[in-house]
Amino acid sequence: MSKLIFSEKDFQELFTDLHASGLWHDGKEISDAIAIDEPEDILKAYREQKGVEGFDLKKFFNHYFDQAPTREVNYQSDTTKPVEEHIEKLWPILSREPEEPDYFSTLIPLPHAYVVPGGRFNEIYYWDSYFTMLGLVESGKVDLVESMVKNFAYMIESFGFIPNGNRTYYLGRSQPPFFSLMVRLLAEERGEEIIIEYLPAMEKEHEFWMEGHKKLSSAWPDHKRVVRMPDDEILNRYYDNIHSPRAEMYQDDVELIKTKGDLGKRTLLNIRAACESGWDFSSRWFEVPDDLGTIRTTEIVQVDLNCLLYHLETMISKAYALKENKDKSTHFSSLAEKRADAIQKYCWNEETGFYHDYLHMFHMPSPSINAAAVFPLAFQLASSDQARSVARIIEEELLKDGGLLTTNVESGQQWDAPNGWAPLQWMAIWGLRNYGLGDLADQIKERWVNLNIKVFRNTGKLMEKYNVEDTSLLSGGGEYPVQDGFGWTNGVLLKLIKEKE
Repeated sequence: MSKLIFSEKDFQELFTDLHASGLWHDGKEISDAIAIDEPEDILKAYREQKGVEGFDLKKFFNHYFDQAPTREVNYQSDTTKPVEEHIEKLWPILSREPEEPDYFSTLIPLPHAYVVPGGRFNEIYYWDSYFTMLGLVESGKVDLVESMVKNFAYMIESFGFIPNGNRTYYLGRSQPPFFSLMVRLLAEERGEEIIIEYLPAMEKEHEFWMEGHKKLSSAWPDHKRVVRMPDDEILNRYYDNIHSPRAEMYQDDVELIKTKGDLGKRTLLNIRAACESGWDFSSRWFEVPDDLGTIRTTEIVQVDLNCLLYHLETMISKAYALKENKDKSTHFSSLAEKRADAIQKYCWNEETGFYHDYLHMFHMPSPSINAAAVFPLAFQLASSDQARSVARIIEEELLKDGGLLTTNVESGQQWDAPNGWAPLQWMAIWGLRNYGLGDLADQIKERWVNLNIKVFRNTGKLMEKYNVEDTSLLSGGGEYPVQDGFGWTNGVLLKLIKEKE
């Protein structure tokens, strides 16, 4: 049976000393390492040895820890072959089978097979997996899709929610709630009984996101992930239940907090909440667009999050309808309708003709122009006029030679210009097609597919993100180097190449 640990607790000062040493370029290497002895014995040895002359921290670490294994680093691509063939060969490299290791690790074992993104990410990730699944279906790997859905249901049952990834240090936060879309995708392949099968998991996930909503009042307008809006509607935001420095980026958080004084804990919570959003990091969350220190994620009601929860509520309603439970079906349908109305009320900006996040503490829309505005189109919450207006601004502000920008701000953060990301390309294409805006959707598709293939021909890799402004360059920004692999890029690219016109 695997032995799970919270590194910062089990290893105490050894954990903090490792991160503070600066000997590792990526703190995730430390937090993901496999301890080959009992943590208390390793800590005891460290305390005995660290004061001895000539003590070498790196040698000590390498003696007591093994690096988390990865498979794709030595994979040799054949760029003369079609990119589809490359993706098909990558699926087994990125797949992981269930196991019960006998070592100490932060990796949470899962009962079924799954796919990891690749690069530094050697665990399953929540929202990544939906976009990976799009490609797996095209590859005929529906059994693997079902295994992944089962794993997410297992985590909901075990923890009450789907964590960011299957690491113990992710147990304070989730990610954009795509589980109901995964269930829908699987049901399209297996039949509608799938929706009933995963009803308990969907309902439990809804409870997680709505925790504390009944206690909200004008005096207590927000709690964890729920926010009471000016006219008493309940909408959601991103959050994190753990408020200490992130285990995977520990020293970065410690250094940032040092500069913030008493506001440091609030800054850290907003950093963690941005990690739950999946957009870590972006000017979308900053008061000053190029200053991470002004991050305010928890002050924002996010348009994409609430669209996803609208879909979750409609899927729960559908599941109860299939079970012929009219009362519960009507209840969740009503919740979805109220949320849809609130999204229109607070996130649609008549002046800009665009969907924005809402700054709930200031009762005003966020000024950020970003690709999250396509989510109301994907879930068909916009009117035809609104969809055309969104499309116009997307074309003016976000469409570039390689696809869609994430935002129109260049801040140095990875979820900003000049970068584009596979999930947002897919949501935009899907949303625009819902309103007959196929010309723009096809432009995005063609530019994104061409860029992906171009980079593959030049490097033999499919990347986590791409520079869509200057297609001769790789992307940049963020807390770690550009990663290759890459699960959601593979999935969206394969879907776009293989889909029927």
